[in-house]
Amino acid sequence: MDNTAHFSPAWFQPLRRYVPLAVWVIVLLTLLVIPLKIIGYGYVAPDDALRHAAKAVSGKTWSEIMVLNSTYQIDHEYGWNLLLEKIHGTTGADAEALMVFSVVVLFIFAGLAAVIWLEFPEVWLAVLTLAMLMVMLPTRFLLGRPYLITMAALFTVLLLWRRFGGGAPKAWMAAVATVAVTASVYFHGTWYLWALPVLAFFLAAQFRWAFMLAGCAAAGVVIGSALTGHPLAYPVQAVRLTLLCVGAHDTVRTMAGELQPKCDLTVLITLTGLLLLRRLAGLKAVPFLRDPVFWLVCLAWTLSLKVGLFGGDWGWPALMVLVAGDLQLLLAARVGRDTFERLTLAGGLALIAFLCLTSDADSRWTGTLTRQYLEADNPDLKGWMPEKGGLLYSTDLTVFYETFYKNPRGDWRYLPGFEPAWMPQEDFKVYHNVLWNFGAVSAYDPWVKKMRPQDRLVIRSGGPPAIPQLEWKYGAGGLWLGRVPRPQADEPPAVSTPSTNAPHGQ
Repeated sequence: MDNTAHFSPAWFQPLRRYVPLAVWVIVLLTLLVIPLKIIGYGYVAPDDALRHAAKAVSGKTWSEIMVLNSTYQIDHEYGWNLLLEKIHGTTGADAEALMVFSVVVLFIFAGLAAVIWLEFPEVWLAVLTLAMLMVMLPTRFLLGRPYLITMAALFTVLLLWRRFGGGAPKAWMAAVATVAVTASVYFHGTWYLWALPVLAFFLAAQFRWAFMLAGCAAAGVVIGSALTGHPLAYPVQAVRLTLLCVGAHDTVRTMAGELQPKCDLTVLITLTGLLLLRRLAGLKAVPFLRDPVFWLVCLAWTLSLKVGLFGGDWGWPALMVLVAGDLQLLLAARVGRDTFERLTLAGGLALIAFLCLTSDADSRWTGTLTRQYLEADNPDLKGWMPEKGGLLYSTDLTVFYETFYKNPRGDWRYLPGFEPAWMPQEDFKVYHNVLWNFGAVSAYDPWVKKMRPQDRLVIRSGGPPAIPQLEWKYGAGGLWLGRVPRPQADEPPAVSTPSTNAPHGQ
């Protein structure tokens, strides 16, 4: 019985029993229309979604796509690439369709993994809005990367505890947690990071749940790895690849941006705000020190001072769960479950979340509309794309993502691909030296010396790079293609000056 006084129009009284259902419909529709609206702008995901989509269409293994060292033997995102390959094989979907599928489905999947455990699912719309306004975190939910499956698994485990953590975990809860971790391992591969939530439960002194989660995580790793057909090599390789990513660089400046250290003060500000909310509203929330979600936020924030990825992929998702839990307590205390106020609030939150997340401020969703690509079927680039058996060298990783996306069946390989540390050591040294010297053309010399007629070097520049050993042609989007000079009798002479579409300068 709701003892709180609420205003409801007389005509609304017969409809009160439908309020919870209506709220669910509003939330689910909002989670659906947000990614559809963003895709409708013409949005193209910036990186990993492109390579996964292209790989499915290519029909190749990563070793046939990139030049790799001996450590990389098994697809470390085995399940996701297999799923896209099956979709392509069944439907004939091209790379663009698979990219759209990845963006839309993974956004919805991550959202559903959160809201199904909430008694007031509309609070998730408020959390998405706050996260967008503070750090634009939901943009990471629209990258189409399989790490969203791990994020969904994390939401599942943490919100499962938030809802049922008052007692001993039951068998069905252990089964849900095991399935969540299994999916994370099979589709994403970074199994070792599940040590973080396990540790968080121990630090919160939630020992029965901690031991349960530890067992579920262990079972999930075993099952997920076994499903790949490489029960031992798959998890071992994941650790070795990670050590290469973080250990191969002499300075963080040459690492991928998300691996670089980060000190995110908004996390501390948010935690302070939650403390104030709890005190002012008198919320009967689990104290922070007994809350594993809080401890996971602290662990991830601390580790992000070394590797920023911990904050974005583990700390902020945990913080979203923490905020959602407190907002849900606030709504439960102030708003009836079947009231006109709740329905109005849900509609307002849906509208705000939709407008906030789909806003094209600073062209964040339409910036890709003017993107130009190197495409093999472009007649202007005839003879300038890599040839059969060739290599495409570039220290600009976007060249790999975008060129592979547009040429999934290109008969060449990339060096590097999506992770430079997984190249052969001698090639990584060249890559590292170029970045270390801020793109100095002299640092490319080892690659230039070993280039063959079928190879190409791609550099983003305002004009033809000052590498006289190669002849150059402007490609697209500020990219210049260099190749070993050919006898003039073979084809027309190289274009070594910018065309009308090429950028000028330098």
